[in-house]
Amino acid sequence: MSYVDTKYLNLISPMLPLFKKKGDNLWNFRCPYCGDSQKSRTKTRGFVFRKKNDLFFKCHNCAVGASLGNLIKHVDLKTYEDYILERYRKGIETRSSPQKEFKFNAPVFKKDVFKSLQSISSLASTHPARRLVGKREIPSKFLTNDLFLCNEFYKFTNTIIPNKFPSLGGDHPRLLIAFRDEKGEIFAYQGRAFGDEKPKYITIKINEDADKVYGLDRVDKDKEIYVVEGPIDSMFIDNCIAVGGSDFSKPIMVGGSKIENSELTIIFDNEPRNQQICKQMDNILNQGKKIVIWPDWMKSKDINDMIVDGYIKERIQEIITDNTFSGAAAQLRFAEWRKIHA
Repeated sequence: MSYVDTKYLNLISPMLPLFKKKGDNLWNFRCPYCGDSQKSRTKTRGFVFRKKNDLFFKCHNCAVGASLGNLIKHVDLKTYEDYILERYRKGIETRSSPQKEFKFNAPVFKKDVFKSLQSISSLASTHPARRLVGKREIPSKFLTNDLFLCNEFYKFTNTIIPNKFPSLGGDHPRLLIAFRDEKGEIFAYQGRAFGDEKPKYITIKINEDADKVYGLDRVDKDKEIYVVEGPIDSMFIDNCIAVGGSDFSKPIMVGGSKIENSELTIIFDNEPRNQQICKQMDNILNQGKKIVIWPDWMKSKDINDMIVDGYIKERIQEIITDNTFSGAAAQLRFAEWRKIHA
């Protein structure tokens, strides 16, 4: 990361609402692409962060990702032109000089890294974390190896990735969801807030090159694969994985092989008035993937809410099957769905 990068990020900061430096190489502000939450003017889900030796932008609302240069270009074209010119000049000045080699030691994620945590299954039935999981009716088979209680999320994460959270102020407990690869090794985890802490979900990648896909350890790539946004929703559907966010556009890889569109069914949350979800649904349809468009009478927001609202797993699976669309039929149903809920 160069001085030029941080200089120009600070130059455009007045054009990024609620811009704030959150830590070393981490900045937060309202997303300039989607405008962030339309309901809350204080939500900030756009982040600039360091990856290896460069800065990147990511929005946890609309899932847009961009290099720092493209972010600057989107915000202010004149500043972008100055940025490119200065970077070019900097490159010319240093090209003849030996370049410092940056080496990054990837953290080693040992099998027993969760040994300091308690699995949800080991907690007393009266424990608040156990009661929350029980309230969401999460199947008991996930309570031992997938779900853990982490009393100090920032502090715990810093034991794995040093200085991931430079400040431990406001540290709090979270429900930890383990992401495992096809061999059962944990490569990432997600922390879900128990209360009103923001953001509600924080996903930590141990292997930066791995995609944030939950459920790889139990998916059968020879069968139809269902893809949802949240890991908890995936626990109620057979052969279901979660993308650990809201970006369904990336190729799904299982066992090193790309899963073709015909073998995937994408299931979005039931939020027809959410513009970002509708935009992503439209993009997925244009990619030719199969998609679930929930029936008009369905009021529950997502699969876990359906379970809590009294739907059994078999009935939800039936609804999914009956409301899976692709091609021209999907486009027609999607237009009708949006019109009804407009």
